[in-house]
Amino acid sequence: MLIDYATLKPIETATARVRVTSPYIPGLLSFREGPVVVRVLRKLRHKPDVCIVDGHGLAHPRRFGLACYVGLVTNFPTIGVAKSRLFGTEVGEALVDSEGGIIARVLRFNKKSLYVSVGHKISLEDATRIVKRCVIKHGLEPIVLAHQEARKLRWSPKT
Repeated sequence: MLIDYATLKPIETATARVRVTSPYIPGLLSFREGPVVVRVLRKLRHKPDVCIVDGHGLAHPRRFGLACYVGLVTNFPTIGVAKSRLFGTEVGEALVDSEGGIIARVLRFNKKSLYVSVGHKISLEDATRIVKRCVIKHGLEPIVLAHQEARKLRWSPKT
């Protein structure tokens, strides 16, 4: 789902129907979902300025989550946004690694936490600013809209 940053309204939607063959294994989401996300991004007529990915970037035990994979393959700036912590320790509004380096920002709203980390070609400061702008009443608007579209596709007749 491509949205307008100023209005947070959809501009363009692309989808892909793919049979999932690999099981869900925590920490290995890139292998399951990465190729599908890349396929959808390549179907868009308009090139996104930045991609927000529903998964981790550098805040990953292997320092290479779904957002890193998508960014590296597409060469788009990517931001990883996850709802749960896989790695690191929360210190205030930061997620730090064992050496004390900041690997993500922790944003809290409506009693929920979002872990914002760098995926590819973007700074943590810019990633955090962009995600904060996109959070509205129901959550992170681009992700909410993409999930709604995916649910429609999941239950629609096969074409």
